[in-house]
Amino acid sequence: MSQTLRTRHYARRLITAALTITVMAGTAGWTVAHEEQAITGPPPGTAAWLSDHSLSGAGRELPDPAATSPAEIARFFGRLTDVQREALVIRHPQVVGNLDGAPLSLRYEANSRAIRAAWHKERKADPESPLAERYAALLAPGRQILAFDPRGRGQVAEVYGDLATARRTAVIVPGSDIDLDAFDRTGDPYGTPAGMARSLRARMAKDAPATPTAVIAWVGYTTPVGLGPDAATSRLAKAGAPRLDRFLAGLAVTTAATADAPPAVFCHSYGSVVCGLAASAMDRARVLDLVVLGSPGMRADSADGLQTGARVWAARDRTDWIRRVTGYDFLGLGHGDDPTDPSFGARVVSSESAQGHTGYFAPGTDSLRNFSRIALGDFDAVRCAEEDGGSPGTGPDCRQGLV
Repeated sequence: MSQTLRTRHYARRLITAALTITVMAGTAGWTVAHEEQAITGPPPGTAAWLSDHSLSGAGRELPDPAATSPAEIARFFGRLTDVQREALVIRHPQVVGNLDGAPLSLRYEANSRAIRAAWHKERKADPESPLAERYAALLAPGRQILAFDPRGRGQVAEVYGDLATARRTAVIVPGSDIDLDAFDRTGDPYGTPAGMARSLRARMAKDAPATPTAVIAWVGYTTPVGLGPDAATSRLAKAGAPRLDRFLAGLAVTTAATADAPPAVFCHSYGSVVCGLAASAMDRARVLDLVVLGSPGMRADSADGLQTGARVWAARDRTDWIRRVTGYDFLGLGHGDDPTDPSFGARVVSSESAQGHTGYFAPGTDSLRNFSRIALGDFDAVRCAEEDGGSPGTGPDCRQGLV
């Protein structure tokens, strides 16, 4: 890059940073006065789990959740009898339910037990508690809760479809203001991870009715609240990236026998910052396609800079306000270059008909159709941004080398 171009690029970042700070301070404001405390480390109940020596007589100790890989976790459970597995679910539901690499059926059962226990505890403390209602909703018949952690604002992951038999899978990683309470709120159905996952799976079923599919809504990290400092910095994303990495490693272990391909991972808004920081660990055996939508940046200057084996895709609709705060990093604020800019090098897809920052998974949008086709591997049917005549990121054919 010439000195002139460098100067212009730096000047643009300074101007964008100044405008962003002005917008946040003067209109929306810093809407939180404190930093969110990131939930990190092993699952709740780990101390009791490590103190359990009930399998010592069989020559086995329970693996340390903080130090044992998902592949090793899978091998550990593979050596247990059904009775031994069930005993661990009963004694340690919070650990088993959040243990990446553990059998899916055990995690569903363990989380059901953990949520029911939390529900009883909350009802006893306050019969009118809204949190008790949230727990009750998660216990509804047919729900498949793959992770549940009540600490902090609460974290949860849910599966839509039969993950054990799915040939094509996808993972939704949400952005700011998402937690246990907002996981499946009804006021903004396509702006919640649950609504995104339901909509994507319905579209995949329509596009490929004979293909078994599953979509996971993953809220496994502490998200920012509001347009405050947490949203403008990478602190929470850095805490969340290892958790996403471990989750995807566990998913690779538990679905490898049935899936036709590794999952496509869809990262919305601040979730794309988490995905950007986790991308270097995403080899093609773990993630095939990495899709960012409504992204403020991925903490990288280019797709190549992510150092990932996954294909990188991007989408942003013309009405999304995020376009005003993307494309810079300055004094720790901002998340880097715009992934929909042609110079970034992502495959930019059309999001025609999507409205606003949370409309990408709404039925009838180009973005939802494109996401479904990417997840299904039907790349020749993907519509690129330049084909809609107005989306950002016009450039080379996004299907180049894939058709």
